[in-house]
Amino acid sequence: MLKLGTDIIGTSGVAPFFKVKNANDLGLDAPENRKGDAIRTCVSSLSGFQKEALVRSAVTGDIWRLVSDEGPYLNGHDAAPCPLAFLSTGMVASFMNEILALAKLRNVEIRKLKLIQDNFYTMTGSMPKRTMIGGAENIELQVEIDSDLDDGALNDFLIQATCASPLNGLMRGQLDSLFKLSKNGQELPTNVAHELQSDLLADPGDQFKNTTATPSDLDLVGPVGITPKKEVLKGTVIGGSSLTDEQDRRLNIGAIAVMREDGIKEIQQMQYSPHGTSFKFLSSEDGRAPDANSLISAGIGFCFMTQFGRFVSMLKLDLSDYRIIQDTHFSLGGASGGTGKAGEADPIETHVYLETGESDAVAQEMLDISEQTCFLHAFCRTDLKTKLKVIRL
Repeated sequence: MLKLGTDIIGTSGVAPFFKVKNANDLGLDAPENRKGDAIRTCVSSLSGFQKEALVRSAVTGDIWRLVSDEGPYLNGHDAAPCPLAFLSTGMVASFMNEILALAKLRNVEIRKLKLIQDNFYTMTGSMPKRTMIGGAENIELQVEIDSDLDDGALNDFLIQATCASPLNGLMRGQLDSLFKLSKNGQELPTNVAHELQSDLLADPGDQFKNTTATPSDLDLVGPVGITPKKEVLKGTVIGGSSLTDEQDRRLNIGAIAVMREDGIKEIQQMQYSPHGTSFKFLSSEDGRAPDANSLISAGIGFCFMTQFGRFVSMLKLDLSDYRIIQDTHFSLGGASGGTGKAGEADPIETHVYLETGESDAVAQEMLDISEQTCFLHAFCRTDLKTKLKVIRL
């Protein structure tokens, strides 16, 4: 199987994830904080489906450098987690944040806690006919817990905690994402995609090469082997399956989260369909590892960028370079932020920068099809629920 591009991530000798030491030297500011936390994510294409992101939070001021790759299903090098892994791990980390924070607020003792989450997505239609579309389905969350709450009280407690997650704002209701478009340094109006009514941000260019890593003795991410196989309706395991012209498939990305003794969440991402490598993530809200909102925001940006690469690869279009700046706006957590409310979010705002010899109309279509096929923009525009299953330990 011919892999796309070169393995820049795997051969760079640079840690895949790190906190940027010289955060204030990069000219990357967080957006205006209008809800509780505002995240700015800059994503650049490296090679093939390999991508690099810088993610800055208005709350922490930290910038995290994160990378993503794809596996054999997209002829990738499998050198880093796939985009959907980031949303799954950020989501399960956010759920755990709110469960533990609500327990502390209500003096509920939790002696053991393990979260097992499944996210589901769909891809249907024809790329040559421009009918291909990505979809998102309800989330399944199994909570394994040791607590003295009776069954009814425990179920209500967990429902309130998961609804308190800031990500709840992207799940509930239907949020249409907003975009600005630039081609070869010139702003273009959008066509089908909803246009953001603000000024186009300056092209981020190549800020990544100027980053300095903060030393850490933690392995923030790494592969842990091939995910055990699991039967998935319309699942795929075939190399290059995500590049076929006609598709009708269902994706299943899992995440298993526990809290370590040092207070860091350890999360194993499960690549059930398309079948592939499982990666371990670390997450924390105190700056030792990427926080939940940063992982979620990176996942959305990475997934959207993958759709540009997939579309131009399948249609053999010219796209020599492409970058985005993406802003996400979340409320503070209902429990962790003390609001006492369900989590809220604004529509995703994305500025797209394309370098291409194609026409303006084709550049607009690149944006439209990428939004149409992006699983995580579908996640935002779909009203989703979390199906809860509780197992007492």
